[in-house]
Amino acid sequence: MFPFVFEWHWDTAHLVFHGGLWYALSILGLGVGYCVAKALYDTFLNHDDHHDHGGHH
Repeated sequence: MFPFVFEWHWDTAHLVFHGGLWYALSILGLGVGYCVAKALYDTFLNHDDHHDHGGHH
């Protein structure tokens, strides 16, 4: 439910519940967005993070 929906009531219960809900969803969205962006960055820019531990030259 959003404040622009006609069923919205500007009372304390709505503000607290939806404030907490949108705060948590924002944190989750930012975390998932960061992980996806990092995975795409590492995949397409071909960073070589693997080190050769075999000793063969």
